[in-house]
Amino acid sequence: MTDTLPDPLPDPTPEDSTPQRCGLVAIVGRPNVGKSTLMNALVGQKVSITSKKAQTTRHRITGIRTVAEAQFVFVDTPGFQTQHGTALNRNLNRTVQASVTDVDLILFLVEAGRFGLDDAKVLALLPADKPVILIANKLDAVHRRTDILPWLKGMQDRHPFAEYVPMSAQKTADVERLLGIVKPYLPEQGWLYEEDALTDRSDRFLASEIIREKLFRLTGDELPYSCTVVIEKFEEEGALRRIAAAIIVERDAHKGMVIGEGGERLKRIGSEARQELEHLMQGKVFLEIWVKVRSGWADDEAHLRSYGYE
Repeated sequence: MTDTLPDPLPDPTPEDSTPQRCGLVAIVGRPNVGKSTLMNALVGQKVSITSKKAQTTRHRITGIRTVAEAQFVFVDTPGFQTQHGTALNRNLNRTVQASVTDVDLILFLVEAGRFGLDDAKVLALLPADKPVILIANKLDAVHRRTDILPWLKGMQDRHPFAEYVPMSAQKTADVERLLGIVKPYLPEQGWLYEEDALTDRSDRFLASEIIREKLFRLTGDELPYSCTVVIEKFEEEGALRRIAAAIIVERDAHKGMVIGEGGERLKRIGSEARQELEHLMQGKVFLEIWVKVRSGWADDEAHLRSYGYE
């Protein structure tokens, strides 16, 4: 993807003796390892969707956290695809590879005590000239903490990691500790965003992501991976938003899965998405959702571009 960064904001006033810091930090790892959960915890608000379904994140999502003189610009990347050869998955892999080339630091996320083939494939993609911090996430799921030490020693042989951080993204203290560890890696330079910014993504984009999250959560493993959401109308009338969205699936059978018996599942997807959007946008939302069948869209470059995959 070709994200254009804004020009840096003006430096602090001369009276401020503490220089500003600002840097890009990529969060990478295999699918479903908890990257989006960590991103949201670091930002302090939900900016990246989560679900138990693997390969949920499909775009480069930027989350911003400003603490004192430091501005952290986190980049949540899709999980690197190792099995599927569709145009969609090739697109996701290009996004991952492009994201790690222009950052100041990489957080390589794995599950504490575990390192499989998919983890190794992601690790092999990381550029040698970027510092990498190993994040051993889900530490609270490890029954015997003594097992972590030999595992960490084994990880030292795999890559010259700059730091090793066992943690749980669910624990506020662990997240704050990680921010302190990351801060020295941020270059001394002006901030890229305003102090209260949380993401560089538009409300229109966030609406499509939230609908897709509810779709995945409410269909579980029943619905195949190859479905997406396209916002066809997004109108603002003061604090009111009028949104029309289409869920794109590949087969008529998938359409039935999304709609559900008597349309109940689609109604629930719409209801839960609307409630979250109203909370996010601090106003009333009128949301219409329907389902469209587009056979083979996930392996069609033209369709991918039209649906916002660059």
